[in-house]
Amino acid sequence: MPDPLWIPTHWSTADVAGIRDQRGAALPVIRAADLAPVVAGHDVWDMWPIADPDGRTVFAEGRSFWFFLATPRFPDPDLRHDAARIRLTSYGADGWRDHGDTFAEGFTPGSREWSGSAVLGGDGETLTIYFTAAGRRGVSRSFEQRLFESTGRFVAAAARTEGWSTPVESVANDRATYAPADQTEPVNDRIKGFRDPGYFRDPADGAEYMLFVGSAGWLDAIFDGVIGAARREGDRWVLTPPLIEAVGTNSEMERPHIVVADGRYYLFWSTQAKRFSPAATEGVTGLYAMVADRIAGPWRPVNGTGLVAANPAEEPFQAYCWWVTGEGDVISFVDFPGLEGRSPDTPETRRAHFGGTAAPWFRLTIDGDQVAISPDPSIS
Repeated sequence: MPDPLWIPTHWSTADVAGIRDQRGAALPVIRAADLAPVVAGHDVWDMWPIADPDGRTVFAEGRSFWFFLATPRFPDPDLRHDAARIRLTSYGADGWRDHGDTFAEGFTPGSREWSGSAVLGGDGETLTIYFTAAGRRGVSRSFEQRLFESTGRFVAAAARTEGWSTPVESVANDRATYAPADQTEPVNDRIKGFRDPGYFRDPADGAEYMLFVGSAGWLDAIFDGVIGAARREGDRWVLTPPLIEAVGTNSEMERPHIVVADGRYYLFWSTQAKRFSPAATEGVTGLYAMVADRIAGPWRPVNGTGLVAANPAEEPFQAYCWWVTGEGDVISFVDFPGLEGRSPDTPETRRAHFGGTAAPWFRLTIDGDQVAISPDPSIS
């Protein structure tokens, strides 16, 4: 079992500075022809697959199944975060199909549902979903974040889930290692984090972990992002120190998840240019990763910088929230394409440009400490 007192690896401004010399990380510009709705009349964004405990994507009836966050199309798409629901979809040769809301209205304990992960048991039916409860039902809106889980049944032939157990809190914030995430309003367009639970089973010993985006609890700082973890001990999750911290570098390392390839551990996350500190001026919106030989680390920034794939310079807002499958395929959502470098700084601009759908897939080539966009990145 890994040492629970491992030392978090620091992601430094010096690492990020190397991005200025990095080549080949820019993704193609997203065009109008690339856009196809996932859910009619709705915006969708953060997504995660139904996967097996080893992280491989589950395919059933020739399709992969994905949970998205979804809302109706509001006049200002930024309002979606206050009403998000988890929705089941599937992807196959004919594209996307919608299978409806995952949970009944009022079933989960938050005022809205934020991102997580989903693991299918060995029987091919028992499905556990880990998710973020944001705010609390029946209470004025807040940005409190709690980690919850529920177990139900995946009926592949009917493309539905059913029989969800009452959601239980997976693990509570200790408010010491990890900063409290209970603000009523953002401060300088930032909120503290304790969200995005990502399941991982270590092939080395079968130990189960839950990764999450957090904020450092041992200091008071603006740029305090960490990738936190909890380990299952018996029937409960126990917090560990963070795997990676970006104190002084970045404030928000979102949607962390691990892919194992050739015996190495690749820890992926997404972040935005605006989350980097003034000392990390080369930071861009993109998919980042570190690699290690064991989950306890130490972790090394892939490509020397951590950057794997980024929005192109001419469209820096076009996509976000990249998820890497166990097979090395990558999906994200279309954020604000077609702005040609302008900022999405008004509700009208955001509504006119928000994609609210899945972005084009691409593949990664993984070779030791080097992770790159495949020369043939498209996936049919």
